[in-house]
Amino acid sequence: MANNIEVTEKKYTAKDFTSDQDVRWCPGCGDYSILAQVQRTFPDLIQTNKENIVWISGIGCSSRFPYYMDTYGFHGIHGRAPIIATGVKVANPDLEVWVATGDGDLLSIGGNHFIHACRKNIDIKVLLFNNRIYGLTKGQYSPTSEKGKVTKTTPFGSVDYPFNPISLALGADATFVARSIDRNPKHMQEMIKRVGQHKGFALLEIFQNCNIFNDGAFEILTDKGTKEDHVLILEHGKPMVFGKNQDKGIKLDGAHPIVVDISNGKYSKDDLWIHNEFSDSPVHAMILAHLDDQQEFPTPIGVFRQYSKETYDNGIRNQIKQVVEKKGKGDLKKILFGSNTWEVA
Repeated sequence: MANNIEVTEKKYTAKDFTSDQDVRWCPGCGDYSILAQVQRTFPDLIQTNKENIVWISGIGCSSRFPYYMDTYGFHGIHGRAPIIATGVKVANPDLEVWVATGDGDLLSIGGNHFIHACRKNIDIKVLLFNNRIYGLTKGQYSPTSEKGKVTKTTPFGSVDYPFNPISLALGADATFVARSIDRNPKHMQEMIKRVGQHKGFALLEIFQNCNIFNDGAFEILTDKGTKEDHVLILEHGKPMVFGKNQDKGIKLDGAHPIVVDISNGKYSKDDLWIHNEFSDSPVHAMILAHLDDQQEFPTPIGVFRQYSKETYDNGIRNQIKQVVEKKGKGDLKKILFGSNTWEVA
């Protein structure tokens, strides 16, 4: 557990995080935008040697990400990115550990690892590329595909109810939960910075268009003619206002949100729900996570909730330090050949 990392300050550029590997995603894929925003954001975000950064991935289109970042990386097996990242962070807590994963990789076979990484508050940063489809394996429905989705594996429509990644992370006590969209680069850059600055488990769900197998899944949120009426940008301390003319708002009636018109004089911004991303309770964040379950409500993007508590990796480090101070350093040979072991002749 000794800290062998030398930290120096250096000013990087986006090119410093661009590897020599050819980027092999389909032309027009939203993954290109995510990669570009990470590479543009990291020079301002990373204050230590880039050799201290590790990208972990599982299996999927998104999981090629470590190849395209000029940092250390590890391409794992399907669904195991969170637990591999956990091992890296616990073994060397001074590394900055990032995870690139997709909705199939993280929320299907990787679901168990995901919720426990949230619960334990491992200090890792997870970028979830959510395109609501299995893209790498050519278009099967995924855990986030909408009910009724017609795919190669659901030719008559999926009867599954989809996972809500934001709700799932909040329910598992993640200490930072946010969302952005691939076609809103400025917003995504801001969210990546916020993720990187957080101490503890951080999830950024990114709505990412798969133009080959699920094109237009988020079109209503990205099209110039519709996005302003269907996207709610969450800003701490500000009222929840949206609409092409900024004339609509979200008001809380007890625990029930309602859409109100603030242009006719009946309601004003003073009547609207004020976003508090630092709330002690996850209740309001959970309401926001399910806000667009009904068609008349917009889809929130931004930071849903963040709070602080000790990270698992820091807890492990402190525990080892306390035990060593109390009992001294352990003897591995003594453990291996102690009274609870025997030899078979």
